[in-house]
Amino acid sequence: IRDRFVSHQDSSMEWRDKGILLATKQFGETSLIIDVFTPDHGKASGVVRGGQSKKLKPILQIGAQLDLTWKARLQEHLGSFQVDLIRSRTANVMNDRLLLAGMLSSATLINRFFPAGQVYKNFYKSSENLFDLLQFPDIWLLAYFKWELEFLETLGFGLDLKTCAVTGSTEDLMFISPKTGRAVSQAAAGEWSSRLLPFPVAANGDVNSIDDILEGLRISQFFLEKKVLATFGMEHLPTARARFISSLERKIKN
Repeated sequence: IRDRFVSHQDSSMEWRDKGILLATKQFGETSLIIDVFTPDHGKASGVVRGGQSKKLKPILQIGAQLDLTWKARLQEHLGSFQVDLIRSRTANVMNDRLLLAGMLSSATLINRFFPAGQVYKNFYKSSENLFDLLQFPDIWLLAYFKWELEFLETLGFGLDLKTCAVTGSTEDLMFISPKTGRAVSQAAAGEWSSRLLPFPVAANGDVNSIDDILEGLRISQFFLEKKVLATFGMEHLPTARARFISSLERKIKN
């Protein structure tokens, strides 16, 4: 079931939540503007005073799990954050360029395509789980692919990979319709098979190599570009997503 979003209607000028750090940007000489993804307030932004200090800079790393208190004079103002570290995930990716690229890809996709203030509780939980799984490299890539499928679903462009769109069968699923995103069996495809996309075995958790993950990510990329970019009026996916795919391709070659 699609994770429906709800607008955060709280008119208060202060709230507390937890969240994942998605991005940082320098603000003045000593401060940072941070973007975070939270369960109860969706994506939010604010200034962290002294965010570039020796005390706070090590805390404010992409992927960090933070305890957040947001305050503003008016609700529509940018506001400011007070932050405390719940847990850092830097150690999990420090020596693994592929995991680092994947973490940055997921953070950037959320930050680029989710509107501020829209609450996605189910997808937030999935995202928190994905970031926590960075400590398990052997299963993280498959988890990322499944997360990307859920990302499409959350935005309203989910793929239906459970049954054949033509026969309703759950067996021998070999293709995906590029128009509908629905699975098609070998028998139903017939002479149209050359016009269909290959069914990614990773969608069923059947992964024999990293190549299976890459094949799945190319399928999700097709729908990200066809559906999501078209809806948002954009021409390209974030650079972080492209770098992740490049890192994955390099790992396969090596």
